Amino acid sequence: MKRKMPFSLSKEKSFYESLNDWIGDTLYDDLTEKGFECRDEQIYMAFQIEKALKEKKILLAEAGVGTGKTIAYLLPAIAYARYTGKPALISCADETLIDQLVKEEGDIKKISDALQIDIDVRLAKARDQYLCLKRLEDAVDATSEEYAENVQSSLPDFVRGNLSMQSISPYGERSDYPDINDDQWKTINFHPIQQCAACDVRNRCGQTIHRNHYRDAADVIICSHDFYMEHIWTKESRKRQGQLPLLPDVSMIVFDEGHLLEYSAQRALTYEVQNNTLLNLLERISVDGIREETLVLMERLIDVHEEFFRQLRLNSKGNAEERKAIKKTSDLLSIGKEAIAISTALLEEFVFEGELYIIPEYDLTMVEEYLEQYIFSMDLFTSESDAVDWAEEAEGELTLIIMPRLVTDILKEKLFSSKLPIVFSSATLSVGQDFTYLLDSLGIDDFLSLSVESPFDYEEVMDVIVADLEEGEKADYVLDLLKEKEQTLILFKSEQSMKEFKEKIGDGQKEIAFEGERELSSMIRDFQSKDISVLCSYHLWEGLDVPNDALTRVIIYDLPFPPQDPLFDARRKHAEHPFKEVDLPFMLLRLRQGAGRLIRTSDDYGSIHIPLEGQDKEMKDVISGIFPVKIQTTIKK
Repeated sequence: MKRKMPFSLSKEKSFYESLNDWIGDTLYDDLTEKGFECRDEQIYMAFQIEKALKEKKILLAEAGVGTGKTIAYLLPAIAYARYTGKPALISCADETLIDQLVKEEGDIKKISDALQIDIDVRLAKARDQYLCLKRLEDAVDATSEEYAENVQSSLPDFVRGNLSMQSISPYGERSDYPDINDDQWKTINFHPIQQCAACDVRNRCGQTIHRNHYRDAADVIICSHDFYMEHIWTKESRKRQGQLPLLPDVSMIVFDEGHLLEYSAQRALTYEVQNNTLLNLLERISVDGIREETLVLMERLIDVHEEFFRQLRLNSKGNAEERKAIKKTSDLLSIGKEAIAISTALLEEFVFEGELYIIPEYDLTMVEEYLEQYIFSMDLFTSESDAVDWAEEAEGELTLIIMPRLVTDILKEKLFSSKLPIVFSSATLSVGQDFTYLLDSLGIDDFLSLSVESPFDYEEVMDVIVADLEEGEKADYVLDLLKEKEQTLILFKSEQSMKEFKEKIGDGQKEIAFEGERELSSMIRDFQSKDISVLCSYHLWEGLDVPNDALTRVIIYDLPFPPQDPLFDARRKHAEHPFKEVDLPFMLLRLRQGAGRLIRTSDDYGSIHIPLEGQDKEMKDVISGIFPVKIQTTIKK
């Protein structure tokens, strides 16, 4: 349902002319009278977004920290949503950034109060951010830990069937359970093998209720890049199956931290084959009364599948926390093809099993869907496709990953070929105002662009200190820094690097919190309120917005070069100058993002520390050019 426009329309002016006038009046007068800063860079960006809406173009909007990017895109987005009768979509890099955007003291709430506009904003989080009632029930039965029972006892009464469905309300988000750590959450959240369409409690499921809620948004829907890409890739297949797409039609899209969209697009097209998942599913349907022909095929598939993963482990090279390169031996490929043949035959037998109603319908549907994906994935792996594959291991569980090498062609067809206005917003879309790296990775040809500097006087409020260290001194150097008590964010290039630091410093550092110990947005709130003084993270290179003295020091523990793994190796293989075209621009963009966590408002101040060991010391002159102040060098004695 269309809502009232925030300004009057007339026959004398087009919508875009009226929008232009309203943006100018709002930013120059209305908001400044309410205490907002008048920023020329912000106003310029807002006017360029209005132009992109009018021309139905892609806009690369690179605007430095402090520009006020959120307000610059929110004003035209809200007006355009009401004009078209379709909500605008804001896509963020991850779920943490969504929470930052809608927090009580955030920009949406500020302009809503200042302009007296009731902005209808609804969140569309990724499916793994919601509780799964089926998996929760299994976890309660399978674990002696109390967390699953505590979650189950906290469920609303209507979930248990004690109240009418007229009393339903959204529930079951990851952020509703801040004290559960990430490993525990992964035992009770939605998993791709779950078959929601066949689930007997789907009408009481928190995910379903949230989906119905945000589909009715009038102004703005906010989701993550990962979820939007999943929507794009599954849209047609869901329609064929009689299901609604994950997201409704929208009027425009803003990709906040848009430089990360490529990786979300690749993740959305990723296929996974795990060792234990197939075994557990087949065990689940091994009920009394199943036909002998089916049982024989199941037993054969289990034997072949386990042999495939034995060979996969033998032919995978890499550290436990890294993507492992796979040597595709003839034996490995032969066993993979045998698994495909048996799985195909087993699917045919399941047709007969379904007619006998021996296997519970939900379980059988779940196994059939998984086997179809298993066959497709294994076929990609064993054929001469352009896909990139590797193995990963977590807690002893080996997983085969298959991902397309490039997503540019698919993005052109599914996203950029439409006349939908799209805005890429970030402080770091270019390297030296050259957008080539982003354009090539996404396959964008026709676009508008802008690049404006931050309005802050960095010379007065920020120091950048690079430490020249000998090999192995980094952890001790950081601990020495932490003796000077300040609100500190420590950024790591990977989870493995963070874990190694944690092991080096031991368990005695009670004031240091590490990502993964519990739900991340709750840790950020505690950090902002100073209940946590040191926060270690490998995700918060972008989007974290902790102003004033709640964050006065950022330590870049590692230069954030991309890993030496099969995915980036594939990109390097297709580059003429791999380091210059792949590794260096990736590192510099991410480093700029990490440094941007420090100064968020005109009242902020503090220091950035970059300890360099070994070959990283050679990067000192290169990285010095990305900072708005001259770097200082300290040598540990």
